[in-house]
Parts: sequence; C-alpha cells; structure tokens
Amino acid sequence: MSLFKSASTVSALTLVSRITGLVRELLIAATFGASAMTDAFNVAFRIPNLFRRLFAEGAFSQAFVPVLAASKTQNGDEQTKLLIDRVATLLSWALLLTCAAGVAAAPFLVYAMASGLKQDPRGFDAAVFMTRWMFPYIGLMSLVALSSGVLNTWRRFAVPAATPVLLNVAMIAAAWLGAPWFKARGIEPIYALAAGVMLGGVLQLAVQVPALLKLGLLPKISFNWAAARLAWADPATRNIAKLMLPALLGVSVAQISLLINTQIASHLTPGSVSWLTYADRLMEFPTAMLGVAIGVVLMPQLAAAKAANDADKYSNMLDWGLRVVVLLGLPCAVALLTFAQPLVATLYHYGAFTDRDVAQTTTALMGYGAGLIGLVAIKVLAPGFYASQDIKTPVRIAIVVLVLTQLLNMVFVPYLQHAGLALAIGIGALVNALWLLVGLIRRGSYRPAPGWAVFALQAVAASALLGAFLLWAASAVSWTGLKTAYMQRIGLLAAVLFASGAIYFVAIRVFGLKLRQLMQR
Repeated sequence: MSLFKSASTVSALTLVSRITGLVRELLIAATFGASAMTDAFNVAFRIPNLFRRLFAEGAFSQAFVPVLAASKTQNGDEQTKLLIDRVATLLSWALLLTCAAGVAAAPFLVYAMASGLKQDPRGFDAAVFMTRWMFPYIGLMSLVALSSGVLNTWRRFAVPAATPVLLNVAMIAAAWLGAPWFKARGIEPIYALAAGVMLGGVLQLAVQVPALLKLGLLPKISFNWAAARLAWADPATRNIAKLMLPALLGVSVAQISLLINTQIASHLTPGSVSWLTYADRLMEFPTAMLGVAIGVVLMPQLAAAKAANDADKYSNMLDWGLRVVVLLGLPCAVALLTFAQPLVATLYHYGAFTDRDVAQTTTALMGYGAGLIGLVAIKVLAPGFYASQDIKTPVRIAIVVLVLTQLLNMVFVPYLQHAGLALAIGIGALVNALWLLVGLIRRGSYRPAPGWAVFALQAVAASALLGAFLLWAASAVSWTGLKTAYMQRIGLLAAVLFASGAIYFVAIRVFGLKLRQLMQR
C-alpha cells in the first residue's frame, strides 16, 4: 500500500473520530456549558491524558515503534513476537504501579494541575473524585498504544485509527443518557462523563484483540516475577527503556507546558480552561487528520528505511510528508484565522453555550490557528529523528521552546487572557518545527527535492484567495444570531466549506500544481 493510500485510510478514519469527537464536545457544551464543574472534569480528564501521553502515545511509542520496525526488518517475525511479549509484560507491571499511585495521589495531582479550582471547593473536590475514577484509563490506553504500534508496523492502520471513535461514542452516551440518569438519582451529572471515559477505554482495548489474534501477535503478558526479570534482561527491551528516558523528557516538556498553561488558565476568568479545551478540540481536526495521520504512516516506514540504510527513500518520504503538510495545512490555518467564529458558533452555540462562550473560544482558536503549520509539521519532522533512534535532539529543542512559550505567556496573557496561552503555543510550535527542519537538513537526513519555491508560491496564492472568500463569508452572515435556526446555520457552514474546498483546489490547479503527481510520489 502506498504512503498516500495508507495516510488516506488513517486520515479518513481520523475524520470519523474527529466528527464523533465534535458531536461529543457539542453535546457536553450544550448540556454543561462552561462552568466550574466543566473545568473540574476537563482538569480531571487531562491528568490521566497527561500520563497517557507521557507513557503511551508519547515516550513509549517513540521508543517502541523504531525498535520494533528494526527488529521486524533484521530479525524476522518470530524474534519480534518474543520482543512484543516481553515489552507487554514489563509495561503491564509498570502500569499497575502507576495507576495505584495515581489514585492515591489524586488530590496532589489536581492541585498541581489547577490549584485555581480551589476558588470553588465543590469544583476541586469533584476534580479529585473524577481523577480517581478515571486514572486507570492510562493503563487501558497504554496497552492500546502497544497494540497500535504493533498493528501500524505490520501496516494494519485501520483498527488503530478507528479506535478513538469508541471513546467518543461512550462519552456521547454518557452525556446524553448517563447525565440525566445521574441527575434523577441526586448524583452530580458531570460524573457521568467520568464513567463514559472508563467505558471508552475498555472498548478501545477490546477492539485491538481480534486484529492482533488475526496476525498471531496478541501479546502474552506474564505477572510472574521471574518472567519480568527475564524480559528486562532482553537487550531489545533495555534499548527501548534507554530510548524512553530522553523521549520521556521530551514529552514531559510538552506536558509541563500544558500543565503550566492549565494552571494559569485556572486562575483566569472561570470557564477559561473550558474555552481552551473547546478550541483545542477543533484544532484536533487538522492536526490529527494531517499531522498524526502522516506521522503514524511515516514512522515505521522511516524506521525500516533507516534499518535498510536506504537514505534516498528516507529523504523522499520526509519530502512528501512536508509537501502534504503545506498543501493541506496552509489553507486550514487560513480558515482558522479568518473563519473561526462561524466554526465555533455552528459547532458549539447551543443550550448552555452562550454568545460570550463563542467569542472567548473563537479568540483561543485563532491563537492556535496561528501556529497550525508548526503543530502539524512537528508530527512529520519529529519521526525523522525518532526513526533514527535519535530522541535527544528533539528533546533539547522542546526544552528551549518550553522556555520561549512561557516567556511569550508573560507577554500575551496580561492582554489576551486565555487566548494569549493559545497564541504562545502556536508561536512555539512554529519555532519548534523550523528548528527540527533545519536539524534534519544539516545532518543530511533530509534533502529537499527540487521545486519547493514554486510549490510554496502556488500554495500561498491559492490560500490567499481562500482567505479573501472566508473573510467575506464570516462577515456576510450573523452566525451567532442564527442560534435558534440551527439547521440553516449548519447548511450555510456546509455550503461555505464546500465552496472553500472548490476555490482552493481549483486555484492550485490553475496555478499549475499537479496534485495527482504529488499524491502518486
């Protein structure tokens, strides 16, 4: 399967995931609005998510997938299956200890994440309660990350890409059915969302099992101490652990930045954490459909090319990924900067979500949009280092960018409040991506193919036309005024988005960009 077809599969399934995710957020926004209790849930959900990104999708995946792909290329399937079993055994031991510690330390974790919740003791207590219930989610998702790494290495991209849909479905059911059920029995309705998270975690892990069984790669996990010691003695598992240390530091930098931003937001106007969360959910559309989809496909292929010492293939895959990022990421960034308010109004402006919530979420979304190209490009550029089992370089860059982001917060937040946090993240992502790009070029891992200047001008010109159209569309309709006429508003948004796609792709064709040729590379 070609890179384009693989990325298209992942992107299409990711689109389904993000659509159901938006339905989830729309339902949560309409049911609960933006309040101290929604802030409590968002903080409580971020805590297991923080550890999940540290140990599962972050450090573990960055270390595990390159070693797994190299083992598959060099040692064959039988030896690689043994590696999977041993890694799964060690991971399970680590998860048991982590989850037990997390449940016990919930009050400290909530205070460290968002001490500002103390302004409303009810919100702080609710965050602690939900953190304890949801912390085992990290264990479920870490095992999902292990399964996804195996399936992606064997080029079975569909199941891992579709898995997040199950979490969204579980949370939709929790908000739609669970919250009224809890309320009728005198239980805080927001707690239904915590139950939905745990149900979603169980479903996501369960769906991996048939796919792994079909390949004969279902891990054999042993809780015998002797088996754990044997697994730790394996040089390959030790190599993964060795690679995880700098990877853990690198992912920790990003999560520390998130923690600091959440802490700052919790001391701003109540609802600030929720406004940033709603904007971040919208940002996940382009970042996941473009950056994550391409990165997921590229990582095992880059690792295999590195193991085979095929430098030309390695460079060409990076070049293709970056061109797709520019081609599709640039118009998305323009749309977020010029058309953010209609997007937020159409997707969230229902029930308890007020006009003020629309305005505040819009400013946050525009801040994120300013750095969209960087946020997406990092997902393509970082695997260029990880596939070479070089995790230290991206870590060093991330540490400097963390310092820069917090310096920008000191400048922006006093004037822009929560939107300043989003803008600082966006600018930091641009710096991070540029630094990674320069590093890959300097070491010779990436050699840009001819034609980049013309290609970039074509994409910029087409995006400029798109931006002019979206500015007109944003001002031509009172998007918040159509709150009650929601079907009309949805129809108008669909028409604008359809016209936007037509304008952009016709423009790049007129400017001479051969889209089919790019996709077939």
